[in-house]
Amino acid sequence: MDEGANEAAAPEVPTAAGRVVDRLAEAVEEIAGISDYRNAYKKQFCNLSRRIKLLAPMFEELKESKDPISKPAVGALEKLNRALDSAKDLLRLGSEGSKIFLVLERDRIMEMFQVVTFQLEQALDKIPFDEIDISDEVKEQVELVHSQFKRAKERIDATDTELHTDLLSVYNMSADAKVDSTILQSLAEKLQLMTISDLKQESIALHEMVVSSGGDPGKVIEKMVMLLKKVKDFVQTQQSEMGTPANPRVLPSHGTTKTPIIPDDFRCPISLELMGDPVIVSTGQTYERGYIKKWLEAGHNTCPKTQQKLSSTSLTPNYVLRSLIMRWCEENGMEPPKRPAQTGKPPSGCSASEHAKVVDLLHKLSSQNLEDQRSAAGELRLLAKRNADNRACIAEAGAIPVLVSLLVTHDIRTQEHAVTALLNLSIFEENKGKIIVSGAVPGIVHVLKRGSMEARENAAATLFSLSVVDRNKVIIGESGAIPPLVLLLSEGSQRGKKDAATALFNLCIYQGNKGKAVRAGVIQTLMGLLTDPEASMMDEALAIMAILSSHPEGKAAITAAEALPVLIKVIRSGSPRNKENAAAVLVHLCNGEQQQQHLAELQEQGMMEPLFAMVESGTDRGKRKAAQLLERMNRFLDQQKEAHVQAKAQTRARIQGLMDEPRDTTTSASTDT
Repeated sequence: MDEGANEAAAPEVPTAAGRVVDRLAEAVEEIAGISDYRNAYKKQFCNLSRRIKLLAPMFEELKESKDPISKPAVGALEKLNRALDSAKDLLRLGSEGSKIFLVLERDRIMEMFQVVTFQLEQALDKIPFDEIDISDEVKEQVELVHSQFKRAKERIDATDTELHTDLLSVYNMSADAKVDSTILQSLAEKLQLMTISDLKQESIALHEMVVSSGGDPGKVIEKMVMLLKKVKDFVQTQQSEMGTPANPRVLPSHGTTKTPIIPDDFRCPISLELMGDPVIVSTGQTYERGYIKKWLEAGHNTCPKTQQKLSSTSLTPNYVLRSLIMRWCEENGMEPPKRPAQTGKPPSGCSASEHAKVVDLLHKLSSQNLEDQRSAAGELRLLAKRNADNRACIAEAGAIPVLVSLLVTHDIRTQEHAVTALLNLSIFEENKGKIIVSGAVPGIVHVLKRGSMEARENAAATLFSLSVVDRNKVIIGESGAIPPLVLLLSEGSQRGKKDAATALFNLCIYQGNKGKAVRAGVIQTLMGLLTDPEASMMDEALAIMAILSSHPEGKAAITAAEALPVLIKVIRSGSPRNKENAAAVLVHLCNGEQQQQHLAELQEQGMMEPLFAMVESGTDRGKRKAAQLLERMNRFLDQQKEAHVQAKAQTRARIQGLMDEPRDTTTSASTDT
């Protein structure tokens, strides 16, 4: 067999540069998966994690790039990889470590923050951005992160001094010393040790951390366990006074030999008992009405589970959860918990009559009667369209999960009402998170793929509304939403195309979604819109193309689609905004493998004059892009001139060499004879 064939068949061995980029991407992915940071340093941990996650697009582009990475750049990336490993260890400590240990070791933890911040800043400072193949947008983002780390290393964020002082004072007390209940209350709340589950988790984390910390773990464990016991005794005493049973996890068996395990979501976070009258507080958490009322009546203004301050003390019945609990009890042969008689107060910003109407509609929405579901979904759709107070009231009443469940219904009209109601609810900023948490995205994508045209268009508009929040761009992109959005952009009505275009534009701001859009065929669709005078989609199509042209796959697809003549036409006669986006696409095209070909074509088409006009009178961004293009065209012309001069000189030298060659006298003499 031919040796070349053997070499071609062999798997590609990753280079040193490829391996370090892979490790960097994996490190950021692992860091993105770390969450639930301990309260004492939540701000610092979240800031560190957020800044690191902003580096992900750089590694994605480097993985996709075909250009080799220089040795100095590889060395700088290796240094960054070591810094990310240190950051990962610190963030894991902040997520999984003992809350008590972290507060007591305040100085050590703050020193670790300073060291990690310094390492990251120094590593980013050494990266030669001119020698690596990343887009201008990503470079600007990384430079912003670098400047944030630079500022962060020069200051120390203040921690809760009172928490540290109180914890230290109890830590240094003897085992039988009496502690002020006010201090224990403060410690339990600030450390988020308000339930048996929290205390058990802290006990495990405390032992694991202290054992691995070195020093004298025996004595340290003894003192910290003593401290934890004081907090635990206080919490249990408080719960007992509020009516919590001594062993809240043991429920009556009703004569059966085996008690089914109650799902955690069905338990009240305060009592750990099965809820009979679940209500939602302003933070979105659900509690048994009796226990949360006692908590509030005791003077607390925070959510027991999250410790967030409550914006109001209103309690909204969670009808959906109660229905699920009743069904679970029936399936497991258990008597459902009694629901005390009560008159619910309407949520803030919603009148009593409106609240009563929403409650009635939710009962219909949760029924098995198709006509009731359809009419209730339609009325909720109209109510949510009316004003912000209605949107808050409907969401607080627990309508979102029920509407989400109707997204997969076979009844076309009910599905249209449900997705449009979610669209209207999503306009209210606080509802965006609730819709995402309810698991709505797969259902919305289902509607986008299989619903009626009206439902598909409203599904696209809903995805646009939700994608305003950056983290939602990732969730929606991974849900498979992009291909059906591209299809809607191609075959939808005028409104549907615009809804799809706005959703795609927003999603493609996130670097990881750009390749998905290109692979879904969006460039061909955009070209169709650009060349169809009746489409009236020039603005949207150019805006999406400009954002995709920074991606290697986008650049290749635009080149393959022969977009240059269309872009040149826009530069000559388009609107200022369209000229700006067309110039942005051309800047990226003239910075790749085929830049010489593109620059030559621009030169042949006489683009100097239109670009000079843009520099004079275009938009601010358009002026910058036009100036970049002119600079590259001038550089190209200089190179062409230099090449021409060299070729001319070489030709002259060859002619001169031929003229200077001696004649063959032997041949001449024989010819004369």
